[in-house]
Amino acid sequence: RTRGSIIDAGVPEERVSVVIGDLTEEEVRIKIVESTVARWGHLDVLVNNAGASITYGKPGFEASDDAYMETMNINLRSVIQLVRLARPHLIRSKGEIVNVSSIAALNFGITHDPYYAISKAGLDQLTRGLAVDLIGYGVRVNGVSPGIVETSFMVNNGLTKEQSEKVCAAFFRERYLLAKRLTQSGP
Repeated sequence: RTRGSIIDAGVPEERVSVVIGDLTEEEVRIKIVESTVARWGHLDVLVNNAGASITYGKPGFEASDDAYMETMNINLRSVIQLVRLARPHLIRSKGEIVNVSSIAALNFGITHDPYYAISKAGLDQLTRGLAVDLIGYGVRVNGVSPGIVETSFMVNNGLTKEQSEKVCAAFFRERYLLAKRLTQSGP
């Protein structure tokens, strides 16, 4: 699906390389880095964009320890391990790392999905540490924290379609009001 979307967007097929697999599996992470270097001869950018909220249908802290571990494995542990694998290649190319976090990591309590928020807060701290560690080698590390994106993510994690739509509408309304206040406030 992703490959097709990239090609549909105008990228020539010979410029598209896809590895399909579960990032919690070591052999998949190794394949991602090794196949990239084998095909292109170098690695310039690592974008860690995996994200999951595993709850097994239980809200908040009722979710099991297994749900916690699986969420942490996808959202944080896989990133740490991909960075370890990519690090020497990125140092050689003076490359970049972009970690995709979430506004869920910000300074407010997330009661309906705390494990996701914890994992993304950990990712933010990892990003800061990597930035300090790798800048001496010429590798830049940045993080982005998107807001709510209208996908099936919330419905897949237990909200009804109507609840998901209300959450999105509230988020977009608040973002609009903040932008309006910021642009109308003068010196």
